[in-house]
Amino acid sequence: MTSDTADTATQADWAEQTHAEAPPEPPPSPWQRRLRRFGHAARPRADVRERLIQPYPEPGTRLWVSLGLSPDLAGRLARWSGWGGPLLVALFAGLIRFWNLGSPHAVIFDETYYAKDAWSLLQYGYEGSWTDKANDAILAAHQTIPLSPTASYVVHPPVGKWVIAVGEWMFGMNPFGWRFSMAVLGTLSVLMLCRIGRRLFRSTVLGCLAGGLMAVDGLHYVMSRAALLDLVVMFFVLAAFGCLLVDRDKARARLAAALPDDSDRPNALTGAKTSLGLRPWRIAAGVSLGLAAGTKWNGLYVLLAFFVLTLLWDVSARRLAGARQPWLSVFIKDTGWALLSLIPVAITTYLLSWTGWFFTKGGYDRNWAHGRAGLSPDHFTLPFIGLQLHLPQVSMTWVPEVFRSLWHYESQVYAFHVGLVSPHTYQSNPWSWLILGRPVSYFYESPKYGQDGCTAVAGCAREVLGIGTPLLWWSACFALLYVLYRWAFRRDWRAGAILCGVAAGYLPWFMYQQRTIFLFYAVVFLPFLCLALAMMLGAILGPPGATERRRMWGAVGAGTLVLLIVWNFIYFFPLYTGMTIPYTSWQSRMWLDSWI
Repeated sequence: MTSDTADTATQADWAEQTHAEAPPEPPPSPWQRRLRRFGHAARPRADVRERLIQPYPEPGTRLWVSLGLSPDLAGRLARWSGWGGPLLVALFAGLIRFWNLGSPHAVIFDETYYAKDAWSLLQYGYEGSWTDKANDAILAAHQTIPLSPTASYVVHPPVGKWVIAVGEWMFGMNPFGWRFSMAVLGTLSVLMLCRIGRRLFRSTVLGCLAGGLMAVDGLHYVMSRAALLDLVVMFFVLAAFGCLLVDRDKARARLAAALPDDSDRPNALTGAKTSLGLRPWRIAAGVSLGLAAGTKWNGLYVLLAFFVLTLLWDVSARRLAGARQPWLSVFIKDTGWALLSLIPVAITTYLLSWTGWFFTKGGYDRNWAHGRAGLSPDHFTLPFIGLQLHLPQVSMTWVPEVFRSLWHYESQVYAFHVGLVSPHTYQSNPWSWLILGRPVSYFYESPKYGQDGCTAVAGCAREVLGIGTPLLWWSACFALLYVLYRWAFRRDWRAGAILCGVAAGYLPWFMYQQRTIFLFYAVVFLPFLCLALAMMLGAILGPPGATERRRMWGAVGAGTLVLLIVWNFIYFFPLYTGMTIPYTSWQSRMWLDSWI
């Protein structure tokens, strides 16, 4: 018996126990019997507490017993699987991410900005200036670091660069050093996704499946081995999502604890008047989202989306707990606390990330406000439509000069971002991201026969290609349709949460289609694609009440797709790591002309 079968069998046992405790139900209609052949299972009847707090099914032991272990040892291993499984998946992800991490020994793609900015932050607390041939000097056998304290104009906040700087502080200014932190975050994000998937689906198998899928995704793998900023955004967005999931469970547990002991029906006063009190996990989510925005501004869209998501979860919980007007109850009891826990916390975290710039004097525009009149802007340009609104100017001298200087600096950065339309060879439109229409080549060389391990007379190729595992992403397109169905027609909150994560990381880019943007921005919502695919694979495996024959064919179908995705990752592995391969082998991996 596979672990998948064991887990789903355990869920089936739990469902049967739940049905046994409930009053007998009428026999299914012919239409219900027909739906069951396609995997539909009626929801088990449960009281309000069980609906508020969905329990984790007891882990099954049949797999371990079948391997010859004693029932006692099998029980302990089954209980440890909630952490043991995710840790094993993360160990695998870490091993392949740290393998030969310093190769290629080069400054690839935008590492030329962020690796050097990170080193400058270590030296000065702000981004200094570099000579034109700084990359060659850094990579030379006798290294020199041509950094000067003259301030440099940069267009991204400092959090991601501070993260990169940790690795450089530990291992020096070299490819391994500036990629080290990315590999750590890449590995930890796989562990987080396993645990988040387990909490979301109440299934260790599906949680580990989601994390395992991300472990073998090419885009995540490449971004875990390159000193770029988008993986840092993804890490903190995923952390915030996990914090909000924990907050959801704890808030519902408080509502369930407040219900009268003898209530089979919801109590309206309980649902409306119970205060949920301080919610530290929501504050932790605010800190995480502040760090995401402090890496790149697209984290702000996620902040707004998650704020709405957590309030909708509160509405659902209070309705279930018996509130006659759940929207009003949430508005009175929860909205203010949610606002304070997320928005001001995120803004404070963002400002604290600029500490190095605040407490030094050499940063770009650091002293801009010194000696200037403290007047508010005379106009405001509406985002996305470019309409200018003229405003009366008022005195702003009460605002400290350092904050006025930062505001001016950030306004320049905003103007740069919305006006960035310079064409780039590897830019792509967000419409093409899900089908991997135009990947990004981070590094490319053409070694001749006898050079860099090239054994092909016709020559070889070395490339680091920023592209997802194709079969994973193309399967995820169908998975998104499935979770959309689950959310729209089955009101499945898990599907809604996944769609919220995808929408927050993906849809905002459609407002900037004229901008120079790239496929690797999509790594921010990649974890939610993996959750969607895991949810679809769970449906293919079969619901708890499915027959053994249905379960067997479901396991064959789901297992085949997973094995094909793993094979696809292995097949493209040389393009993710910059291995030297014959040019014909490189060409055979260019499945689409737009990949070249």
